[in-house]
Amino acid sequence: MTIKIGNAPCSWGVEFADDPRNPQWRDVLRENAEAGYKGIELGPVGFMPEDPAILADALAEHDQELIGGVVFRPFHDPAKWDEVMDASIRTCKALAAHGAKHLVLIDSISERRAPTAGRADDAEQMDKAEWSVFRDRIAQVAKMGAEEYGLTVGIHAHAAGFMDFEPELIRLLDEVDENHLKICFDTGHHSYAGFDPISFMERYISRISYMHFKDINPVVKADVLAKGTGFYDACGQGIFSNLGDGDVNFPRVREILIENGFEGWCTVEQDCDPTLPDTDALGDAKINRAYLQSIGFS
Repeated sequence: MTIKIGNAPCSWGVEFADDPRNPQWRDVLRENAEAGYKGIELGPVGFMPEDPAILADALAEHDQELIGGVVFRPFHDPAKWDEVMDASIRTCKALAAHGAKHLVLIDSISERRAPTAGRADDAEQMDKAEWSVFRDRIAQVAKMGAEEYGLTVGIHAHAAGFMDFEPELIRLLDEVDENHLKICFDTGHHSYAGFDPISFMERYISRISYMHFKDINPVVKADVLAKGTGFYDACGQGIFSNLGDGDVNFPRVREILIENGFEGWCTVEQDCDPTLPDTDALGDAKINRAYLQSIGFS
């Protein structure tokens, strides 16, 4: 059994491909390797080159494996379906070109959900008809990724979208073919949403195909939930701590993975604001790598 540890461009503050604050993609690859990781995610499609030859040479130069990629788009908004499909197809093609395995689907932040991120009891819910169409959009992309591109597709719950809280995630899993859709489980977002990531992993480990390792500062979490702080402002306030400094029990996470024979990649994600003066993405990446080694991840 082999568990491999990677990282992702969001740990360098890369959320959107066209954000002028983004670091250079080659710098992210170089620093990821310097911090001791052998694998990296694609980031938002368009951040790294979509020309396979250019990216392949850069990955080889830094001894990096492309792990997967995320489609972080508004699945909840029917007016944005063309945008969702464009990003999905381009991401699938990029991953397939490099033999990457994991396609991750995330419903992006909704103005209707942003004020109640992390507060399930107060959050607006979709009605039956809206949910049905939302579910079917996710299912369509999942089927495409699995059947047309041979990818393992995982749904990823995310604060401030319409796939945020544990009951929504379970409902989706119950209604979409398991052969098409599995779980990319993010420990930090599950805690942010007000649920216990350990309990969920113990119950649903058989459906988890991929892991995102993220930790949550409980003091910051309590403050942003009380104030209804927006997601990106919460990132700027440091809601995502270094691994081991927050409320996620990573030694138990490791035990569950090992007990159930999990194999493959677990990817560190520490969303941050790259423009803040105290942001040290490389330093944090090194600290997180060292922490995971200290609890038994090689």
